[in-house]
Amino acid sequence: MAFEVIKKFAKTMTLQLSALYIASKDPMLPKQVKWLIVGVVAYALSPIDLIPDFIPIIGYLDELLILPLGIYIAVKLIPDELWSKSLAQAKTQQIHLPENRYAAIVIIICWIILAAACGYAFWYWAIK
Repeated sequence: MAFEVIKKFAKTMTLQLSALYIASKDPMLPKQVKWLIVGVVAYALSPIDLIPDFIPIIGYLDELLILPLGIYIAVKLIPDELWSKSLAQAKTQQIHLPENRYAAIVIIICWIILAAACGYAFWYWAIK
């Protein structure tokens, strides 16, 4: 039962990501919405997560909370007729979404900055 719900949830997210990818190519979509969509799709396709999965419990927060929230916000910003058209096209047309290495690089840079900030804070407080 629970496995079927998770499987359906994952399939719905995959379909929505494909529809977002299609919608992002529409020239009438505002640039801010396009950038948000690009960010959500790039994060979903990134081989590296913002919160690594090996961290117990919170490691899966990005798949369970962050990514669905990003998809929800992006969908709400897309005009209804464009979303309907993109979703219908995603259902009928098989779209291969590539793995995104640029998003992985951005996430790695974020982790490096966080580690450097923590190291600096530790060094600052240890000397004081």
